[in-house]
Amino acid sequence: MPVRSRQDTTQGKVNRGHGAGADRDIVIVHSSDLHLGDVATIAAWGGDDTLPLRQVLAAAGDLKADLVVLAGDIFEHNRLALEFLERTARILGDSGLPVVILPGNHDPATPDSVYRRGPMAEPENVAILGVTHARAVTFSQFGLEVWGHAHRDYDDMVPLRTPRRRRTRWQIAMAHGHYLPQPDRAAGPNPAWLIGREEIARTAVDYLALGHWNRAGRVGGPGVPAYYSGSPDLSGSVNVVRLKPGGEVAVRRRRLEHFPAKDRV
Repeated sequence: MPVRSRQDTTQGKVNRGHGAGADRDIVIVHSSDLHLGDVATIAAWGGDDTLPLRQVLAAAGDLKADLVVLAGDIFEHNRLALEFLERTARILGDSGLPVVILPGNHDPATPDSVYRRGPMAEPENVAILGVTHARAVTFSQFGLEVWGHAHRDYDDMVPLRTPRRRRTRWQIAMAHGHYLPQPDRAAGPNPAWLIGREEIARTAVDYLALGHWNRAGRVGGPGVPAYYSGSPDLSGSVNVVRLKPGGEVAVRRRRLEHFPAKDRV
């Protein structure tokens, strides 16, 4: 299991990977919008309240992933019972996989957040942007940085404001919000937490892991690979990102072993 050092220029913490990536693909699994604790989601998964998370982690394990990124709305809300949070933290910790979580609009990093009042931040293999790390996590063994702006309250904000300057060979950003090619924030009414094409391009990252949409798909222009993973119960998949030694980035979807939409077919 990788050990999270407590020394980082960002906020005194670093989450390190578990193997060198210079001569092989670095494999990242991207998911979002699990909405753990939601009554309808639990019913859709046959009453198993943590099965969406376990399916995502199982897919990452099968792929021997180096990192899992969960781009917001992992939980349905911030009022979930401590017992449920304890079970969820144990599942993440027992996976042994490095995991970076970005709080979304359903589970923002408020003072009473699920990420602060329970043990979610305790597993050494879990980093939570806005909680254990202010804005970025460095995986020095891979030459990789993951950054993003956590939702910290329930108000509107710009998910891709102030892109972070590249400090490593590889850089991934995470954002939770609604894509519009050319958002006009002065006009209304508009969806909240807008993400525009130009904002995506300005990040200049190697991969942008998006959350907020239940369906999977690429957005933005031809430059930055910006993808929604979709929710596991509706997309039935995770995104698999391969950072290749030659500098290429390959993205594909990996079907989950079990998901509600599949079972209804």
